[in-house]
Amino acid sequence: MRDFREIKVWEKAHRLTLNIYRVTSAFPKEELFGLVSQARRAAASIAANIAEGCCRDTNADFARFLRMSMGSASELDYHLLLAKDLNFITHSDYEQLFGAVTEVKRMLTSFIRTLTADS
Repeated sequence: MRDFREIKVWEKAHRLTLNIYRVTSAFPKEELFGLVSQARRAAASIAANIAEGCCRDTNADFARFLRMSMGSASELDYHLLLAKDLNFITHSDYEQLFGAVTEVKRMLTSFIRTLTADS
């Protein structure tokens, strides 16, 4: 069993989640149960699926959870674009968060390839 805290992509995803919580705290209050909630859940789901996959018995099972993390990262990617287009976040915050999401997605892709290389 792996310790998720030692996995670099989990660490990056966790930091991304913390930043999403920080940025979305300034969104309009009427978005609390809309875009705020959805963006936060998508971000947290990235790291949570990595953590859950760590306790799986096989690399194939772990890779399945990493793919779910990838789906959540893509969902967050869209939520950030929507927030930018609605002027809920600054261009600077969008660029920083978009870059972080892109980096996490690249790391997940690489990790999935590594886990499934022997399959």
